[in-house]
Amino acid sequence: MKVVGVIPARFASTRLLGKPLADICGKPMIQRTYESASKSKLINELIIAVDDEKVADVVKSFGARVILTPKDIATGSDRIAYVAKNIHDVDIVVNIQGDEPFIKGEMIDQAIEPLLFDSSIDVSTLAKKITSVTELKSPSIPKVVFDYYNFALYFSRSPIPFVRDANSYSERLKKADIYKHVGLYVYRIEALKKFTELAPTDLEKIEKLEQLRMLENGMKIKVVVTEHESISVDTPEDLERVRVYYQRLKNNIEGNE
Repeated sequence: MKVVGVIPARFASTRLLGKPLADICGKPMIQRTYESASKSKLINELIIAVDDEKVADVVKSFGARVILTPKDIATGSDRIAYVAKNIHDVDIVVNIQGDEPFIKGEMIDQAIEPLLFDSSIDVSTLAKKITSVTELKSPSIPKVVFDYYNFALYFSRSPIPFVRDANSYSERLKKADIYKHVGLYVYRIEALKKFTELAPTDLEKIEKLEQLRMLENGMKIKVVVTEHESISVDTPEDLERVRVYYQRLKNNIEGNE
């Protein structure tokens, strides 16, 4: 079974222009993401999908395979679907966000595993338990609720589930397990094709979360709970945060040598 990882990277990010090329302690973010994703043990091939020649040239410079995609492709999912059409014999496609420079290989493999062991699962993703009020309150961090079989019931930018008996955000976290969605998706090739051929749906437009298109059309999403943390970069403040994170990581490694 061939598993292909695709990292979509869009140059014209609205909140951080040129995001894939943003410097993180000596390397562009897209290279950091590629090197982190390369630690997956289950991906057979890793490709970066870009919409800009400058980014393509940088990707080639550090030896990764790159595919140039049209600038008018609207979403990361559409971009990976475009790439998947040009790959032979692919069974499973992993959408790895280009703005998660320190995503762990173990996280990617955790998300892939359900599709390898259960043929009835077509799409999977990750979730992590929220432990901070800041994350709980942040609309930029989607939340997910799922059933007893770990299939997603709903995604929202609001804190869900609503804990009726709690009087504060911190009390909500004490009284209930609340999970944030980690935006990594694994698709069987047929499910990816079906998803990207569907028109945007009402809840998707309201929440600005494209995974709701799947739920609104009856597609099931398996949710794998991970203990690993990943930091996404959407704003200049996030970029500064990952630079501090990397420096701290580097200092810890050097301190243990």
